[in-house]
Parts: sequence; C-alpha cells; structure tokens
Amino acid sequence: MEYQEFLCAVENELNEQLEEGTRAKLYSTIKNNGRERMGVLIEQQDNNIGPTIYLEGFYEKYKEKLDLTAIIAELLEIYDSVKCTKVMNECQFDDYDSMKEKIVFKVVHYEKNKTMLETIPHIRYLDLAIVFYILLEAEETGMATILIKNEHLTLWKITLKNLYDIAVKNAMTLLPAQFMSMRQAMKDMLQGCGEKNTELEDETDNEVMYLLTNSLKNFGAACLVYPHVLEMIGDMLCENYYLLPSSVHEVIIVPESKAMKESEMSAMVVEINDTQLELEDVLSDHVYFFDSQKGKLRMNR
Repeated sequence: MEYQEFLCAVENELNEQLEEGTRAKLYSTIKNNGRERMGVLIEQQDNNIGPTIYLEGFYEKYKEKLDLTAIIAELLEIYDSVKCTKVMNECQFDDYDSMKEKIVFKVVHYEKNKTMLETIPHIRYLDLAIVFYILLEAEETGMATILIKNEHLTLWKITLKNLYDIAVKNAMTLLPAQFMSMRQAMKDMLQGCGEKNTELEDETDNEVMYLLTNSLKNFGAACLVYPHVLEMIGDMLCENYYLLPSSVHEVIIVPESKAMKESEMSAMVVEINDTQLELEDVLSDHVYFFDSQKGKLRMNR
C-alpha cells in the first residue's frame, strides 16, 4: 500500500471505530523549518479542540509488517490518552484578557522559516527568530498550542513589544528554565524510561557539558532568551561558555576551558542536525559563545 492509500485507509478505519459524534480527517500542516507533515485530526462534535496524530512513523511501522488493525488500535489508544475534554469558546481567542496569561514564546531558525515569519509577529535574534504561541494545555503526554499570527495583534490592539513582554513573563512562570549537568540529564532520561539503577556517578568537578531547557523539555531552547539566565549560568560556571543548539528543545552548554575548537564544535552540530534530528527539530548550525564579563552572546562565523 502506497503512502496516500495508507492515509486514506487509516482515516476510513478510524471513522468506522470511533464513537458517534467523533470524526477523523486527514490534516496537513507546515511545521518548523518548512517541513510538511501529514496527520489525522480527531474531532468531537461538541468540542472544538482535537488532537492531531502524525502518521509518518506509523507508515514506517506498516512497511515493517505491522498490520493495519494493530496500527488503528494504537492510534485509538493514543487518542484516548490525549483527547481534550475542555471546550474552548472561539470568542475567547478574540479576547486578549482571556488569552494573555497563556501567551509564551519559542525560538526558531530565521532563514529556514522566512515564509512562515511573513504571517506571524516575530523578533530577530542572531540567526534565530522569537515567535509566540498560546499554550492551551501542557502535560507529559504533549502540548496543545496555537501559533499567534499578525491578525491577533490587530484584533487584540497590542504592539509587538506588548506581546514580547507578556510572553517572557509567562514563559518564566509556566515554562521555567532548567540548567543541569549532562550527567543529571541522562539520569533523568533513564529513570523516565524505567531504568532504576544507573552507572552514572556524580563527578561535578569533571563535568564537561550541561543542558539548558525548560520544565517540559519542549521548545526549551527558548530559555537562552530568558532574562538573566545566561548571566546566571556564567556566574555558576565562573567562566565564559559555548552554547551548542542541539535542537529547538534544548541547548548544550560547554565551559570555555573544556571546549574543543569552535570549528570542531560547529562541525559536530551540523552533523547531528543532518543525521540525528528530524528537520522540524533543528534549531541552528551555528555555535554561540557567551562572554560572561560583557554579558553578551555572539554567534560564531
């Protein structure tokens, strides 16, 4: 079965099995860095918020001989775990006072998102762009978000500066920054996967890399824009440091005294972006350097 046939089969089979009043339909969207993704949007008749489950990975499973019945069962299980029971009144999106406490931001690559940036408010930052979204729900199973567009500013009668100010305030509260050693990050990841015993020992003095992200580890690279965060990291490390953009979700911190050559780190970032990340998760091919004395972040050339 070709991909398009698979998509139609999934849509039809889901609609056969979903309860009355709930419908599945194919949905295409342009994600970060211009990547188009196909998914299935499942909507309840009395609820205007529905999850989209992307299907590329399921098609790979199908090609690896997982039958369609098993795939539909897995999709229904995912839907049951993430479906939203809250109904949002569309008028709420028109009312700035109803939305302002949910406005946050993320960072994306500027050049790779130029087309999208034409339609949304943004702020240029080095080779990145700060963009804004409404955080409707945030749980371990995922996030429900709405990207803020230019028409929202007109509707809400606010400026880009107003938007930035409220987004920064909210992000630091709703998505606080987390700075940890790579060793601790690995421990947390292993424990999250059910690994109770790890061989990772605490050797704080020998730490070479650290991780900067947010509490949800989702769009956590935005923390490099949080006020005073980079300065505080410099104070903790007691030196200048490099920032390696490992994805839109986190940034790796390397103290200057323990870093490789900038060219080597840049090559490493490019290789990881090309071979290890999905296109939509890539942030930048550049390495950044924070001068703790000057309190300045620069991009390597």
